Amino acid sequence: MAEMVTYLPISSPFIRFAGRYVDEAFGVAAGYNFFVFEAALVPFEIVACNVIIHYWSEIVPTWAIIAIVILLYGIINVFAVQWYGESEFWLALGKVILIIGLIFYTFVTMLGGNPQRDRFGFRYWRDPGSFAELYKTGSLGRFLGFLQCLIQASFTIAGPDYVSMAAGEAENPRVVMPRAFKAVFSRLMAFFVLGSLAVGINVPYDDEELAAAFRSGLPGAAASPYVVAMNRLKIRILPDIVNAMVLTAAFSAGNSYVYCASRSLFGLALEGKAPRILTKCTKSGVPIYCVAIVLLISLLSFLQVSNNAAVVLQWFVNLVTASQLINFSVMAYTFLHFKKACDVQGLSRDSLPHKGWLQPYAAWYALIGCFIMTFVGGYTVFLPGQWDIPTFLFSYTMIGVFPLLFIFWKILKKTKWLKPEEVDLYKDVDEIEEYQRNYVARPPGNIFVKWSDKIFS
Repeated sequence: MAEMVTYLPISSPFIRFAGRYVDEAFGVAAGYNFFVFEAALVPFEIVACNVIIHYWSEIVPTWAIIAIVILLYGIINVFAVQWYGESEFWLALGKVILIIGLIFYTFVTMLGGNPQRDRFGFRYWRDPGSFAELYKTGSLGRFLGFLQCLIQASFTIAGPDYVSMAAGEAENPRVVMPRAFKAVFSRLMAFFVLGSLAVGINVPYDDEELAAAFRSGLPGAAASPYVVAMNRLKIRILPDIVNAMVLTAAFSAGNSYVYCASRSLFGLALEGKAPRILTKCTKSGVPIYCVAIVLLISLLSFLQVSNNAAVVLQWFVNLVTASQLINFSVMAYTFLHFKKACDVQGLSRDSLPHKGWLQPYAAWYALIGCFIMTFVGGYTVFLPGQWDIPTFLFSYTMIGVFPLLFIFWKILKKTKWLKPEEVDLYKDVDEIEEYQRNYVARPPGNIFVKWSDKIFS
């Protein structure tokens, strides 16, 4: 993705590249899949907010919290959108501080820095063990436990798609975007790997409080394994602080998804790939009907009123995971077409602003791996006694919808599957190169901006 985006930094790049380098219908299917991916994360975060809030009290009914959160999202995205960028910067900084703080907390407490003076270290890796059995016993059960973790990791790992979406608005993109992609990879590896390691150190997989949350959707401390760990060690006050920060992060994420999903749909409408009425904006430039559609989709969060919270969260995890894996498959397949077109048309990849490693083998690995995992995500419904229609639909709907969208648009617009020699590799490139030639770097406005650039660039 980095290779294509740094060569041609345009807005919504991986969606538009799919149409430009493969087939317009392929790009349309990718665009709607990305919209569903973003929109489905909104009710997921709303349900998560509700679960976290019930850590303190269950006086406020579930439906009321859901309604309040949706109302707040509507107000923020319609009337206060001008503060979106600034607020998200500070909230994102808060998330980074939270995860770094929790990693340090793990290091200190595992060495005995806790009220119990318990130097537990890697105790839970021995008892009950590092691999939990799932559905089956023995080696097969441990493999299924690992596979479930791999599916959850497919849900949480995101980054290249979000970074690429900013390419069209980034300053000096051919210099900034390669740094951004490298930074996302290193930070995801650091935060996710260290975060997963920390959870395994803090809490055994058979902890009763944690198990109750997954088994029966009990709200409260089990919303966070770190809070469970703090309760086990009789640590006071800190659990409230952590849950408050997690609640802020979840609310912020949901708000961000409302913004991103509505703009994705708005972009499709501007290109004539969604009803034209969706291009209508308020005086402040808010695509009001697109925001309304995303908020209507968020009403799915009311499923929690009549269902187990853990089950509802898992439904949205299944839907989002399938969509995200399709996104990554689209990126990998699009790059393979891009590389083939470069080879056929004589455009040396050595001349590009950024050249990826191990290509095309890494792209093939990503395509095959993501494609397989897309179908594996909902495998549990096919196990004996595990059949569940909602779980099946949430897991496999987008796998069926994506090819249907592709076929529909291909028949409607009679689009063409592009051969390598037919791909236009040079459209808009002259404008980008002219921008690069005339670009003059702006000095940082103050010392804070200067150090922020060094830290986050």
